[in-house]
Amino acid sequence: MTSERRVDILVVGAGPAGLAAAARLAVAGASRVEVLEREQQTGGVPRHCAHGGFGTWLHPLTGPAYARLLGEAATAAGAVVRTGVTALDWAGPLTLTAVGPLGPETITARAVVLATGARERPRSARLVPGTRPAGVYTTGELQQAVHLFRQRIGNRAVVIGAEDVSYAAADTVRATGADVVAMVTELPRAQTAPTRAMDARLRRGIPLLTDTTVTELLGHGRLSGVRVRHRDGRTAVLSCDTVVFTGDFVPNHELARRGGVPLDPGTRGPGVDGALRTARPGVFAVGSVLHAVESAGTAAREGAHVAGAVQAWLAGEEWSEGVPLVVDPPLRWIAPNRVTPADHLPYVLRAQVPLNHPTLHVFQDGRLLHRARQGSVLPNRPLPLTARWTHRIDPKGGPVRLRVL
Repeated sequence: MTSERRVDILVVGAGPAGLAAAARLAVAGASRVEVLEREQQTGGVPRHCAHGGFGTWLHPLTGPAYARLLGEAATAAGAVVRTGVTALDWAGPLTLTAVGPLGPETITARAVVLATGARERPRSARLVPGTRPAGVYTTGELQQAVHLFRQRIGNRAVVIGAEDVSYAAADTVRATGADVVAMVTELPRAQTAPTRAMDARLRRGIPLLTDTTVTELLGHGRLSGVRVRHRDGRTAVLSCDTVVFTGDFVPNHELARRGGVPLDPGTRGPGVDGALRTARPGVFAVGSVLHAVESAGTAAREGAHVAGAVQAWLAGEEWSEGVPLVVDPPLRWIAPNRVTPADHLPYVLRAQVPLNHPTLHVFQDGRLLHRARQGSVLPNRPLPLTARWTHRIDPKGGPVRLRVL
């Protein structure tokens, strides 16, 4: 038998964005805030990131400590956080069906916040041919195996990718006592900030193969190697018993799509304005489901930011979709991707290719709204843009375009 319940605000996903949204809304006085999390623990990705760098400069935390802090803050504020519960589909404009330990249920809310996060594309989605041996991971699978379940991986690993998450995966491999045979990227250089930490990792002897593609996985039963091809056509086989596919994130947008929430073609996540409103009245979206993938801190800030817009909606504010915000090549995407004059949330962009000190220009109907000089830009690194120009847009005008000139 399906139970039916009503809440004021339903948050789907108990990662940093969802927990921050729930905590802020509960503190603000929302009487019934409920969070659904399909995993058995809250905290999202940080809960299996054993390295530091979470929290603030004054109070740095490991990932698990940060995850616990967010969960405790949400429950202390008065939100109800339910784990092991999966949101399945929509049964109405603001009604979701779910299933958990107590069976199927239908939950109707006055507002829904989608905080479903993102995932790395696995080997199958990247269309890497070869056999199907054991020893093939994504970063998330690797970190869960090592840090949550204390499993032993192999002895020699190849890491596919060369961005921040790739180096985190390499650190996890080394923490188990295994060697990193090489890091492989199709791009001409590592896509990570040139920090001292990164330089130290490189000095510790991880070979970096740039302009190189993995063309085949080898081995029966257990991985025995990966075949790679350099851009000039040279091929080689790297002997290994473990391979980790990193980066190449995609939003967990299935629930949004099933609810008819329009997706942005660039981010592949729900389209939102600066208040994080989707095109569906009463439905908001926050965190990595909007832009795969940013830091946990960015996701948490968005979760806190959305609380004001949710409260305004509950108080009867008219729903506004905003004006489309689009980017021209060589830019890849921007989030949020709709804009209203009242928006003040900073934007996050990605570029398709490396850019050397580009100047960003924001136009609407041929009118220049903003110009900003940027530093060096790498494809998998965030490119920020202030929202101080949004008051200049014409809400009834054409799309706002962002160009590199």
